[in-house]
Amino acid sequence: MSLAIRRARPDEAGLVFSLVRELAEYEKLLHEVRASEADIADALFGPNPRLFCDIAEWNGEPAGFAVWFVNFSTFGGSHGIYLEDLFVRPALRGKGIGKALLAQLAKECLANSWSRLQWAVLDWNAPSIAFYKSLGAELMDEWTICRVSDTALATLAKGAR
Repeated sequence: MSLAIRRARPDEAGLVFSLVRELAEYEKLLHEVRASEADIADALFGPNPRLFCDIAEWNGEPAGFAVWFVNFSTFGGSHGIYLEDLFVRPALRGKGIGKALLAQLAKECLANSWSRLQWAVLDWNAPSIAFYKSLGAELMDEWTICRVSDTALATLAKGAR
């Protein structure tokens, strides 16, 4: 059995989009996927990409992915990685694939002198929470994620509420 982690290639936008949809289905959020394969292709492989994707292969077949971007800590004064999505196909879980994807991101941080790797996890996802804690992740319960989107985003942009 072999595991390889590599950067997604431009001809794999369809694969990345498929994995996004599999993740959304697992999280019971498929109805929220508005992105298209073209959106994914442009974000990852357009003229000025700000999004990155690592693919995990198990025995040469796609097993999972990590989608991430670079962020910045004003308090720490350094960049880091924000992991947007981490997903391992259910049939391949328990083989160290998720840990290998996270280890690759940790290596990316260290290679660039970035100070942290950060992500969010759904509070109902007990198996993932236990997995992350086993890797030394600190759950920051005092922080609440905020989001403004759709109509509220347009309203905010106009300066009104």
